[in-house]
Amino acid sequence: MGEHHFEYIGNVHIHTRYSDGEKTVPEIARHAALANLDFIIINDHDYMAKTLHVEYEGYHGGVLVLMGLELGKRFHHYLAFDLSEMVRGKGLRPQSVIDHVKEKGGFGFLAHPFEKGMPFRDNSIAYTWNDLSVTGYTGICIWNFSSRWKERVRTVLHGLFFMLFKTWTLKGPSRKTLLFWDKVCAARRVVAIGGSDAHGALFRWGPFRLTPLSYRDGLSSINIHLLLDHPLAKDSIDAGKQVYNVMKEGRLHMAHDRLASSGGFRFFYACKGGPTLEMGEERAFQPGTLFVETPHKGEIRLFRNGKLLARRTGSRFSRAIDRPGVYRVEVRRGVPFFGLRPWIFSNPIYLR
Repeated sequence: MGEHHFEYIGNVHIHTRYSDGEKTVPEIARHAALANLDFIIINDHDYMAKTLHVEYEGYHGGVLVLMGLELGKRFHHYLAFDLSEMVRGKGLRPQSVIDHVKEKGGFGFLAHPFEKGMPFRDNSIAYTWNDLSVTGYTGICIWNFSSRWKERVRTVLHGLFFMLFKTWTLKGPSRKTLLFWDKVCAARRVVAIGGSDAHGALFRWGPFRLTPLSYRDGLSSINIHLLLDHPLAKDSIDAGKQVYNVMKEGRLHMAHDRLASSGGFRFFYACKGGPTLEMGEERAFQPGTLFVETPHKGEIRLFRNGKLLARRTGSRFSRAIDRPGVYRVEVRRGVPFFGLRPWIFSNPIYLR
């Protein structure tokens, strides 16, 4: 086992009535409690919310609520965290947004950088990140539940099918997103997270009214699992610092938990005569062994520098490593009639 044993599950990139969501913060916190989440982070749109609403930060029925932002309107959406005051992105270039968040003491992730939009309803309007020359961001949200669901809805029948079978048909991060992430990880540590982008929006089509992606759907699907050195603090301010510190370090994995709970997944590196490295950590290369443990049987795929290195079906996997590289893991879970579905994506271990 790795050295960190305190695992906490959370959902990020959630919208409330303060921007274009349907529910209040306390209502969403209650949904999170029903989904057995430990924390949630709200990221309302900066151009819609009047303030950061930090008054809602704290524990709500056992669920830690933190308030972030999603900056950007037409393009270059940036998920900002660990802010103590409102930040506006209007009129700023993408790099300036990243720099401004950092100046205010926060950090952030590029949101859904290569999404495609919904062909049926929105004419495939996509809120992409076009300036890939930017620097200074902590990471990338590589897996967006709402975006990946919408991309496949081309007709009413597609919408009904993917709504009924959303758990088993959800696609993983796009190949373009993974290629970009692997490329930037070759140069520096870049943390990957997944988010729900939950709005709970009501869909109107003629006389029909329905909610294709409820908060329940979003909060039980793409979650992040943090590995903490110590139990989550009872004081919400201290707990928030713990969550943000681990997010910045990348000691986490993301998973489609509605497919199957990924609690207990571990990916670590044991050096010969040296330290044990967790996800997100970086060291000068020393020969050792990579270990993968999953809570359920799946197809475990090990990648080095973005290229498939090994594949194994089971719940345990180890591999002796004799050369430097950026190593990460993907796990797919078999589902009757739907085959192997994307389930778990680790953050890398950097052996330079």
